[in-house]
Amino acid sequence: MVDYSKWKDIEISDDEDETHPNIDTPSLFRWRHQARVERMEERKREKQEHEQRKAENLRKINETKKKIAEAAPNSSDVESLKKALVELEKEEKAILNKEDELKKKEKTTPWNVDTISEPGFTKTVINTKATRSKEENLTEEEKEARMKKFIDENEKLLKKFGMLRKYDDSKQFLQQHSQLVCEETANYLVIWCINLEMEEKHDLMAHVAHQTICMQYILELSKQLDVDPRGCVGSFFTRIQVAEKTYKDTFDDECEQFKARIKKRAAEKIQEAIREQEEEERKARLGPGGLDPVEVYEELPDELKKCFDAQDIPMLQATIAKMPEQEAVYYMKRCVDAGLWVPGKNDEVPTMKDNEAEKTDKNEKEPIYSTTDDVD
Repeated sequence: MVDYSKWKDIEISDDEDETHPNIDTPSLFRWRHQARVERMEERKREKQEHEQRKAENLRKINETKKKIAEAAPNSSDVESLKKALVELEKEEKAILNKEDELKKKEKTTPWNVDTISEPGFTKTVINTKATRSKEENLTEEEKEARMKKFIDENEKLLKKFGMLRKYDDSKQFLQQHSQLVCEETANYLVIWCINLEMEEKHDLMAHVAHQTICMQYILELSKQLDVDPRGCVGSFFTRIQVAEKTYKDTFDDECEQFKARIKKRAAEKIQEAIREQEEEERKARLGPGGLDPVEVYEELPDELKKCFDAQDIPMLQATIAKMPEQEAVYYMKRCVDAGLWVPGKNDEVPTMKDNEAEKTDKNEKEPIYSTTDDVD
């Protein structure tokens, strides 16, 4: 008489009676099959590790017994070797018990389409590279124009999706507005997250980051299954709500890593903005000779700094007169190039001697030098 009991617990991936009509059945089948394959691989690794442990234990037992036989009867090493042998024999018993558990687990594991039979024949299929889509051949300018157009047409919807909090609401919203299920949405949400973090809206950034990862998971799922991402919306949200702990932990970990990257990028952009602003301010204050007055001022000797701080022209002229001529010319030339010191309109840049000569004639014509504030 034929025993049919071994066929009653066959594990299959296309049991349609167990699927809800709203679930994307093909995707669910693929997930079940993938999970089953992973379990099989885990059992295979467990069995291999057990066999390695068993062989290593047996090798150590044989070596220990050999050492005991070769050692002198009254040697101090004999006792330690015997103790080691006892421990190895205990480990051997534990290994044998583990082996019995593995055999029982293997017997109770349901058959499936991957283990129920071997293929009757095999064939070789040479995959040809798929033709790149028109979208993949777009230039950077075309991609940027398309992104701008997408945002102009959908920004209100994108904002609304980013603010949703329930999985069911997100699923329904994307199913109603399927044009949002694309790379452009993910890119927009990433940029939005960065801007929110720069504005120190940390809680809102964290929420939008969660929606961003949802979209990225949908897009990644579509790539893995090689299907239109719009067909993966229902599958993803169904799976994430009933996900095993491992899958949910992976999703949460990806969210945390993404938020960390957003915070890092936002900090970098803030520093970039500060540097750009400082550079613009530096360029705006450059003097006629292209030097930065702040930098030139910091390089001046203390006695010259006091003159500029006091805005005292006679003090400045007196200080310059006391300095070596070459040093005085060097500093005054830099002050002129930086705009800290503006020469008289009718004069060339004078030497210190000329400066002293003209100082006595300052009532008859404009002074040789005037401070910027003085001109104003």
